[in-house]
Amino acid sequence: MFGIFSKVNSISTDELSQEIKNGGQVIDVREPYEFNRGHIIGARNIPLGQIDSISLAQDKKYFVICQSGMRSRKAYKILRKKGINVTNINGGMLAWKGKTK
Repeated sequence: MFGIFSKVNSISTDELSQEIKNGGQVIDVREPYEFNRGHIIGARNIPLGQIDSISLAQDKKYFVICQSGMRSRKAYKILRKKGINVTNINGGMLAWKGKTK
């Protein structure tokens, strides 16, 4: 019952703004049509269905986001199992108040 919600390292969208300034890479796990409607500037679109098949640098810091936070939690768990330094963004794009493209 608690599997998807347990032990997820998460930060707020306010904290994400600072992490982006420090060089963190945002991975948006929404579908391309959602991403194209508006996304964080500099974010990379990798839909949740493709997240398990991608290669990411293990020495870089990644932040996963989706629309509300559910898909990004799933992506977080997949990437953590691969040894990736990843953090989930609470509230997703619904909570993001920064600029979008």
